[in-house]
Amino acid sequence: MAGGIFAILDDIAALMDDIAVTSKVATQKTAAILGDDLAVNAEKATGFLSSRELPVLWAITKGSFLNKIIIIPIALLLNYFFPIAIKWALVLGGIYLAYEGVEKIIEFLFHRAKTGHEVIEDAQDADGPEEEKAKVKSAITTDFILSIEIVIIALGSTLGKPLITQIMTVVAVGFLATVGVYGIVALIVRMDDAGFSLIRRSNDKGFLAALGNLLVKALPIVIKALAVIGTLALIMVSGGIFAHNIDYLHHFLPEWPSIAKEVVIGLVGGIAAVILMTIGKKILSLVKPA
Repeated sequence: MAGGIFAILDDIAALMDDIAVTSKVATQKTAAILGDDLAVNAEKATGFLSSRELPVLWAITKGSFLNKIIIIPIALLLNYFFPIAIKWALVLGGIYLAYEGVEKIIEFLFHRAKTGHEVIEDAQDADGPEEEKAKVKSAITTDFILSIEIVIIALGSTLGKPLITQIMTVVAVGFLATVGVYGIVALIVRMDDAGFSLIRRSNDKGFLAALGNLLVKALPIVIKALAVIGTLALIMVSGGIFAHNIDYLHHFLPEWPSIAKEVVIGLVGGIAAVILMTIGKKILSLVKPA
């Protein structure tokens, strides 16, 4: 009896060790996409009133967990019964990311300068509940696409392993990705509050006060940098998806560095998506009854 128990415990220990090894490999392989995920979601989680930052971030985090709960079982089933569907799901997600990234670039380059009263109205609208819901929905949608890639990359690192190892590894990577990314985002968006707290406690004197002032002044710079990095991440991630999952693009411009090739492919794909979406909206507006 005791020997049977020890045998079971030994099997469990071996399984956990196998899961730990595959989780480490999967996390290393998803490190780049996790960095992109951080940049994209940090940019999307900023721009709210201070009192709404953490509630909004918590709403996005819950949405991210729900995304993983939906994606992981579907990815495991598709990988077993219909693996080609995973590739095309990634490509469709890449089109969405490319579209969003190019749309941001176009908005930055060609948006019309606003008058004073328009700026005030926009600021009031931006703090409204509908605008907040729209931003949360957009962030969760983008997280969904990035989560698909994270889950599939993690799953790809467990091929040939027992099913229980695949399941536990993908679940572990999905959990760590969500907690890690949004935990860091929470620290970023609360930089100014931490800075003000240090200034108050030090009576605006000494090292703590200097550190507090640095945090307060650095936050706008970090947010602007994240906006740029997040947009570039959307383009690069989408280009990487296209390059790795479309055979022609995989062998396209072989002499180019992979990063440069992925940026070009992502930009071209995003421009094409924006053009098609614009044409589609025009057609719908023409056929839509008045």
